[in-house]
Amino acid sequence: MKSRNMLAPAVAVLALAIVVSAAEEKFGVKVYEGAKPDKETSEALSQMMSVQAFCYRTNYSVEKVMSFYKKESGMEFMGGDKENAMFKKGVVDVTIQNPWMNMKTGQLTKDTLISIVKH
Repeated sequence: MKSRNMLAPAVAVLALAIVVSAAEEKFGVKVYEGAKPDKETSEALSQMMSVQAFCYRTNYSVEKVMSFYKKESGMEFMGGDKENAMFKKGVVDVTIQNPWMNMKTGQLTKDTLISIVKH
């Protein structure tokens, strides 16, 4: 019975490690590690531009996120600086912005927004 009690936590830790190590992807593009989905901005961007879009937010700088995408296979760097950057992979655009304007509220937001858009 004791070995069964120890097996459950080990299995739980292994399952968590597998989930954490599997990077999320959208349209074949990896999502920046630790970025949180922003459903509201995704929906607003999708509706406004008539595209499929997924938006994520992180507290990391544009430069750090840009560095991540520069290392990704198949990503074409279109340009960028400390406030924004753009990448392209086939029919998918990745934009990184900080600060950025919330489309619904008009509020200037000071975290980093990552938009993955399929045209």
